[in-house]
Amino acid sequence: MTQSRPIVALPPNDPDHGLSHDQFNAAVTAMTSAFGDPTRREIYLAVRDNPDGFTASEIAEQFSLHSNVARHHLEKLSGGGYLTVEIDAATTRSAGRPSKRYRAALIEGGALAIPLRHDDLLSHLLARALDALGPEQAETIADEIGFEYGQMLAERMEPNAQQRSVQSAIASVADALTALGFDAHADTKGNDLAIVSECCPFGDTAQQYPHVVCALDRGMIRGMLAGLYGDTTPHFESSRPGGADRCVARV
Repeated sequence: MTQSRPIVALPPNDPDHGLSHDQFNAAVTAMTSAFGDPTRREIYLAVRDNPDGFTASEIAEQFSLHSNVARHHLEKLSGGGYLTVEIDAATTRSAGRPSKRYRAALIEGGALAIPLRHDDLLSHLLARALDALGPEQAETIADEIGFEYGQMLAERMEPNAQQRSVQSAIASVADALTALGFDAHADTKGNDLAIVSECCPFGDTAQQYPHVVCALDRGMIRGMLAGLYGDTTPHFESSRPGGADRCVARV
């Protein structure tokens, strides 16, 4: 009998770990977004076991997939922080768009976890916010940190900085947010473009410091859109900490 290989172990919901219901749901959302598909799990394991990594065409050939399907799986994994992306040097001198090479990200301790470490980030964020004294300064700092982090995520998804369409960028931002536990999806009906988040991985902290956490989220979205598409001015019309049942950012 073949034993299945565990992909991830979620922290137990006990006082030592302090996972709230929202945080537990966010963790499950992040992991199922990346690894809920059995083919994607096998692709991750194949990339992890090959130090040289793979291009989308190589994955497509190995798993008998269309190249677009292989690329979709790889971008889901890279958007979640489980794979790194770089331009394949062997293709930069050839005609056409250079290929991306995907490798497994180095993860501390060898165990998979949500890429965004909420406690570490919030500790840094709140320390700077308290030092600035006042909600206006706190929001400004949170937005700046979120924007920088969003740009870093965009660079990881698109290292050659080639611009996508706004629809493609919004879809990629939603995928990245879901990988971080926000349970987000793109809503692109006609000319009405939006990113809708059904869950907040910051849990009770978002309720205690809504102006700080929401500014951080807004900055992340702006930073990712800036890196994947260009400068935008999203309109954030509702938020869960503000009493709504979901967060909506319209672009």
